Amino acid sequence: MSVLKSLATVWLSGCTGCHMSLLDCDETLLALPGKARIVYSPLADIKVFPENVDITLVEGAVATDADAALLHRVRKHTETLVAFGDCAVSGNITAMRNGLPNTAVLSRGYGAVGLEMGTVPEDGIPVLNETVLPVHRLVDVDVFLPSCPPSPAMICYVLDELLAGRTPQLNREQMRHG
Repeated sequence: MSVLKSLATVWLSGCTGCHMSLLDCDETLLALPGKARIVYSPLADIKVFPENVDITLVEGAVATDADAALLHRVRKHTETLVAFGDCAVSGNITAMRNGLPNTAVLSRGYGAVGLEMGTVPEDGIPVLNETVLPVHRLVDVDVFLPSCPPSPAMICYVLDELLAGRTPQLNREQMRHG
């Protein structure tokens, strides 16, 4: 009996489109329990990112202090980290707020509560970073999986390769953004 690899998925600041595309992998997901154990994901009720994870897919850009803290923990405890989708790879739409003052972003999103800069309001809104960053600007990334969102076929290919212990070889067409 082979040892199952541990698999995690993480959602930072983004739209969850990459996770929705992952769910569209259909039959491949049904075969996943025979290949991997899901040890952390927004799709599972697990509160703390574990140690010694084989593969982690990180969706979203780093837009808050909480994103940065989680990303550093993920990198510390993951063997193969995948920047999952254009927000993780380049910042994409999440980074469109770069250049705007945080006060404008927060007041637009949260009204008067958003104007209390430097504090975390009682409802738990994380502190915004001045600049939204792609994942590789804070930690080392092993595999880049671009697109918005990546197609289920591309996600399945990358997962199959990683779970088999191989490095995915994406061609120029697969590596395009958008």
